[in-house]
Amino acid sequence: MSIKIGDVAPDFTLVSDAKESVTLSSHKGKNVVVLFFPLAFTSVCTTELCTMRDDMADYQTLNANVLAISVDSPFTLERFKQEQNLNFPLLSDFNKEVARAYGALYEDFVMGMKGVAKRAAFVVDAEGIIRYAEVLESAGDLPNFEAIKSTLSQLN
Repeated sequence: MSIKIGDVAPDFTLVSDAKESVTLSSHKGKNVVVLFFPLAFTSVCTTELCTMRDDMADYQTLNANVLAISVDSPFTLERFKQEQNLNFPLLSDFNKEVARAYGALYEDFVMGMKGVAKRAAFVVDAEGIIRYAEVLESAGDLPNFEAIKSTLSQLN
């Protein structure tokens, strides 16, 4: 299943790096950037999330929260967040349900791994509608950060 612009964003509740439940629909009234990333502690994922960290003031100005999702455990995500000084929640989709719902799951990944999140970015508007959708087939590619910001700018 793939998510398209104009679709209602599939709601989810996942456990964060802080071991708290985070629900997408609880962010109604704000735009949300939902990022999927394959694995914590890998080079491209670190670059992606540190880019978001470094641009957080821009996202706040654009009335957007950031939620980053991987299939890693909450314990792994807690350590990754601490080491990289990330300033937004990292959510564990350990059971792979949310990545599958968003069409952002590799059934087969590298080194024989199965069920790993694809790198993907979605902008969900304040009403819960998908306004930007990018699912990358290559884990080595980064999302189009400028397109994400442009979409958010148009929503404000």
